[in-house]
Parts: sequence; C-alpha cells; structure tokens
Amino acid sequence: MKAAVVHHKGESPKYVADFEEPMAQNENELLISVKASAIKNLDKMQASGKHYSTQNEIFIAKVVGGDGVGFLKDGTRVYGIGVSGMIAEKAVIEKSRTVKVPDGIDDATAAALPNAVMGSVMAIRFRAFLQKDETVLINGATGVTGKIAVQIAKHYGAKKVIATSRNRHALKELLALGADEIILLSQDDETFVSEIKNVHKQNPIDVVIDYLWGHSAELILSSLKGNGSFSARTRYVTVGGMMDDAITLSSSILRGTDIQISGSGLGSWTRTEVGLLITEILPEMFQLAADGKLKIETVKVLLKDIEKVWEQKIDSGKRLVVLI
Repeated sequence: MKAAVVHHKGESPKYVADFEEPMAQNENELLISVKASAIKNLDKMQASGKHYSTQNEIFIAKVVGGDGVGFLKDGTRVYGIGVSGMIAEKAVIEKSRTVKVPDGIDDATAAALPNAVMGSVMAIRFRAFLQKDETVLINGATGVTGKIAVQIAKHYGAKKVIATSRNRHALKELLALGADEIILLSQDDETFVSEIKNVHKQNPIDVVIDYLWGHSAELILSSLKGNGSFSARTRYVTVGGMMDDAITLSSSILRGTDIQISGSGLGSWTRTEVGLLITEILPEMFQLAADGKLKIETVKVLLKDIEKVWEQKIDSGKRLVVLI
C-alpha cells in the first residue's frame, strides 16, 4: 500500500508505494480505507521520537499519522484513532474510538477537527469547568486550536472571550468567530499587563486557556496577582508551550491570588473523559461543523507529496491535511 513512512528515528517520512498493509489483531480493531489525515505538531514530534509519549518506545519503521477519516468495509464513513499510522491507504483503528462522520462535512475538515477539539474542549470542559456567563482569556488564540477554543467557549456559554496573539491581523479575524476583545502580545510588557489588569478589573477572568506558556504566561499570571485583599477565582489551564516550556512563577502569586493551575494533554485525561470525547463531544462538534457553526481552515496536499510538505510552513491558523 502507499504510505508515509519514517525509517529511522529523527528522519522525515518518505513516500513508499509498497509498504506492508496492516491487519486487525483482535475484535476491537478495524481496518479502514483512509481518505484524509491531518498533520499536527503532535504527529511530527511522535514521528521524530521527541514527544513525551514516545520517549521509551523501541523505534521501528512506521507509518506516521495518529488519526484520520475513511471508510469501513461496510461503507460507513468514520473518524478513527490509529493503532497503526494513518497517513496511508489502509490503517487499523480502535473500534471503541471511532466516530461516525455526518453528511455535510468534507473529509479534510473531519480529519482536521478532532485534534483541535481535544486541545480546546477537553481543557475548557474538564479542566477549567467553564460555566455559563463566565469570562475566558485564550492566550495564543490565532492558532488552529486557539481559534476552535474561541468558538467552543462561546458555544458553551461564555459571556466574554478575550483573545491574545502576536499577529494583529489574525487577532482581528477572531472577532468574527466570537472573540469579544483582543489584546496584542507583541506590544511592550507594561502595556500588555496594563490591558490584562484593566480587563480583569472590569470583568474578572474566570478561565485562562493557554497555548503559549513561557513569558506570556508570566505576564498574565502577574496581571492576575491579588493585592492582599480578596481576589476573584481563576482557573488557569496550560495546553501548550509554543513560546517556552518553562516559566518563573513567584510564590506570592499563588499565595496572594485565588488561582488554580492545571494542564490538559495526553496522559492528563481520565478514561471517563476520553470516553465522553468519543461518545458525546466529537459527534457534537462534527455536527456543528456540518451545520456551519464551527469553522476550521485546512490546506490540502496529496500523499505522494508528503516529503515536500512535512516541514512546510503554513499559516498557523490552518491545518495541513493529507488526502489519500
């Protein structure tokens, strides 16, 4: 079968025309004819062996791609999480982790959406426990997942959504997706902190969903710091470290502020939460997309061009999807 294969750890995948077709090994595995699979940062890190989930694995030649959309033997179109790599003509998926894809949503959109949903809904629903009429700050909101987070926060009833980014033009586009206020990260630190403090004073920030971490997180946390009197409770959830993976955090921020810091990502979710992702959340999000109420932008490429596009830089607000 045709596939995108990494032969040696650290290398980029190569297009292979005759890779061995995978086989289902038990009754909880299904063979799928793949039609589309999105390339995420997670896929790149796992393929290179740099992601924390692959640090102890024994490396062998493997097909890349963690999930995708395709057809089962009976013709049902589904999204599935791969047991084998998904950027290939055939893949094995877990029967218990498949979601039927509704009409009205194309393969590329259906393939691109789940990872962004995992990176937004799981944090908003299960770590931040967002309640109706709360105020949400999304740090790094112009990436694919951040844009979905803006829309989902509004869908779940947020009263106000504040979005930050370095990209002024992309920030303004978020206003059409549901953001109520935008704050530019590329301005000087003092001005940025002043704007966050002003927002927090007018409408206490209940939830922060952070895709950047690093210095931007330090600035936001210092903006939320209490002054020794009573403070509003803020649930701060880190989902990514695009700016930096480490921060300096003053003990006084935690002692002087009613703040809860947690993370959302692979390994942090419970079995129950992952079960709800498959049975409730993804079906709802697919239907929202099919109804035109949830938007994600994609850049489509062909499997045969995988070597050209694997390291290709595209707009951070769009997801690269391989069509097979």
